[in-house]
Amino acid sequence: MSEVHYFRTMPESGPKSYPSRIAVVGDLGLTYNTTSTIDHMTSNHPDLVLLVGDVSYANMYLTNGTGSNCYSCSFSDTPIHETYQPRWDYWGRYMQPLISNVPIMVVEGNHELEEQAENKTFVAYSSRFAFPSEESGSSSTFYYSFNAGGIHFIMLGAYTSFDKSGDQYKWLEKDLASVDREVTPWLVATWHPPWYSTYTAHYREAECMRIEMEDLLYQYGVDIVFNGHVHAYERSNRVYNYTLDPCGPIYITVGDGGNREKMSITHADESGNCPEPSTTPDKLIDGGKFCGFNFTSGPAEGKFCWDRQPDYSALRESSFGHGILEVKNETHALWIWHRNQDYYGIAGDEIYIVRQPEKCPVKPKVLKPAYGSSNDI
Repeated sequence: MSEVHYFRTMPESGPKSYPSRIAVVGDLGLTYNTTSTIDHMTSNHPDLVLLVGDVSYANMYLTNGTGSNCYSCSFSDTPIHETYQPRWDYWGRYMQPLISNVPIMVVEGNHELEEQAENKTFVAYSSRFAFPSEESGSSSTFYYSFNAGGIHFIMLGAYTSFDKSGDQYKWLEKDLASVDREVTPWLVATWHPPWYSTYTAHYREAECMRIEMEDLLYQYGVDIVFNGHVHAYERSNRVYNYTLDPCGPIYITVGDGGNREKMSITHADESGNCPEPSTTPDKLIDGGKFCGFNFTSGPAEGKFCWDRQPDYSALRESSFGHGILEVKNETHALWIWHRNQDYYGIAGDEIYIVRQPEKCPVKPKVLKPAYGSSNDI
């Protein structure tokens, strides 16, 4: 028998009640960088951990436990891929001191695919975590929602259908329509691959998902979006459709937890780094559908990349770390990003995120036309 463990559940839903600290991290794995990240995170005493995909990287190990070191392999190269399930157990035992005492909520990343015989995918991910899917009206472990005090979290799946005609989109419409902003003023969304990232790695890879879902998230006034996938840190200004917008969400990429691959360093807007559009679709996202066309308006009109750091990109840095979100009240939240190389308590990035519901009412009647989408070509 194990020792007895217990943790404090989330505060009751309401505009005056919030978790003290929410740790946000992505692309953890089990490396030396992971141990530093978790040590720093634990020292910040979170009440909730939000893990935005890529958990154990078990799919990068062969069945004999040795690493494959295949950083550039595509999951479509061969029909069956090896995975080392004990790696999940190693990860779980290492994380136990933290997540046996603090609730953790997880969304799938590309490394949870683990395609194996009989075309089974995401089996370990779906089996090893508990998901409030039924409670939120979802029929899937890929997408669900939950409340933490006055915050409504929406966990979206980038590796299942997100088309407007699909089950996830229909569920998202219902979920957003059911949110009472008088009870849960804050609306936070999470999925793995970012829509707004300026790094060369995975640049505009999830463009099809953005085109399908961005209008809906904007329409209902999502405040913050957390992503992983890109192994670096980046925070955006409020943005909608690649344009600065005071009513758009702030997008924060925290794929810098430790991973099993490499740190993302180069930026697509730097000279010679803009990738060819044909290289950007992710074959795991909607079957590799292509949506990354040149921009049709704005500062990058006629181009696939900006030629300078985009206006929507506020801060970017290639360092391992994690973030802490502290929601103070109905309108103010403190976001702090901590680098692993810094002493405990030192902030690499620190801002107040301010909601303005009087200026940005939910469900505006007119949405901006999407530029840069296939509809404009």
